[in-house]
Amino acid sequence: MRERERERERRNEREQTKSFFESVTTNRLGQCQGSDKINFAHLPKSLESCYSPVSFTTSNNTNMTLSHIVFSGISLGTRLGTRSQLLLLNCSKRLYSSTENLRKTYLYDYHVEKGGRMVPFGGWSMPVQYKDGIRDSHHHVRNHAGIFDVSHMMQTKIHGKDRVAFMESLTLANVKILKPGVGCLTVFTNEKGGINDDLIVTNTSEGYLYVVSNAACDHKDFANMEKKCTEFHSKGLDVTLERLTDSLIAVQGPSAAKVLQPGLTFELADLPFMRSILTSVFGIPNCRVTRCGYTGEDGVEISVTCEKVIELLENLLNSNIDEVRLAGLGARDTLRLEAGLCLYGNDMDETTTPIEASLGWLLGKRRRQLADFPGASHILKHLKNPPQRQRVGFTSTGPSPRHGSDIYDESGKNVIGIVTSGCPSPTLKKNIAMGYVKPEYTAVGTNVVFDIRKKMIPGQVAKMPFVPTNYYVVKK
Repeated sequence: MRERERERERRNEREQTKSFFESVTTNRLGQCQGSDKINFAHLPKSLESCYSPVSFTTSNNTNMTLSHIVFSGISLGTRLGTRSQLLLLNCSKRLYSSTENLRKTYLYDYHVEKGGRMVPFGGWSMPVQYKDGIRDSHHHVRNHAGIFDVSHMMQTKIHGKDRVAFMESLTLANVKILKPGVGCLTVFTNEKGGINDDLIVTNTSEGYLYVVSNAACDHKDFANMEKKCTEFHSKGLDVTLERLTDSLIAVQGPSAAKVLQPGLTFELADLPFMRSILTSVFGIPNCRVTRCGYTGEDGVEISVTCEKVIELLENLLNSNIDEVRLAGLGARDTLRLEAGLCLYGNDMDETTTPIEASLGWLLGKRRRQLADFPGASHILKHLKNPPQRQRVGFTSTGPSPRHGSDIYDESGKNVIGIVTSGCPSPTLKKNIAMGYVKPEYTAVGTNVVFDIRKKMIPGQVAKMPFVPTNYYVVKK
């Protein structure tokens, strides 16, 4: 019995690790084609049956050579253990054939020193996990606290008296009503109503907007902001952009406040969810502390100069060694999926409207009435007439649904949608997923069937978030 339980845990660990890579190496720049094949030479026989070869293409305008990629610990720049050796599926041109092209955060050497297993992610070399593994790290964050390096995210300051109008010209956010120190989640939209990226914008008390957006979209996002900035300047409006190079770390979990409080000069209990303050942390000045995160748990993100980030990390890790440890992107992915949070490039993209993505709540009454945001006609049309697809959650047993898995109706004969993210849930001990289905199949409890590696696996539409979220609310 114990051996079967251990084997089940090992299988779930492989599934979670594999799920992470399927979710972060998806076809963001178009479907892969061609005949260059993965070399399976270094894939353990015990795992080989879990994976299928995939094809890649090298377009005429790129110098990448993908015909001899071997996804082993060596080729990924790190020695991965058997349970964590991976094959990256559904890869796009964002996948690099070597680590030479990858950007590194200031903490790269620190991660390696601490046992981080470095892998490609959105053009960066990032830790997918540490020695404790993805599942144990996931549980530690859910029950205690974990520290994530999210310095690959793009941080931008927007200055000038017309900064609010500038941001509202690009997003759905009602920036005008944000009080000093208050932030909100929003999305950049395009003229067809699609989502260019998701971001958090904060109206700081220091007189500028602070924006955090996705790493994989940084070039696109900044180019769009620069273009809009030029347009504003041509009209005599006052707005300037400042792209930051500071580090960004996230402290997440129910013990996050306990870990951080010793380093603060104010009571963290007085800082509500989505509030931000510029303060000293463990004596390090000018740290921006924002109560937010990507795990469904209480926590903060701290922007700090690169010169001081290791000092900050060491203070946090030593403040309560039983409660906090480093965590990687693998656990971050399973945590965010349990919380029902979207991953840009998987669960939404430039062809997905906020209404299709079940993010209509981002669009407040004032912005709906003004209809002055990019793609307003398309998005408002979806508000009046439900779109032909809707993002929903799923649960299942057996093999886990994966990004790209077709979804069928209960008969198993008619395709009704597609899976965008999926993994075994460490908390619930069953499979969870999200994806898009036709509107008549969105009711919770609706039976569906997933096509998973040519096997038809039953599942059900489920309510999201899959686990209760624990965002902090100030107790009065």
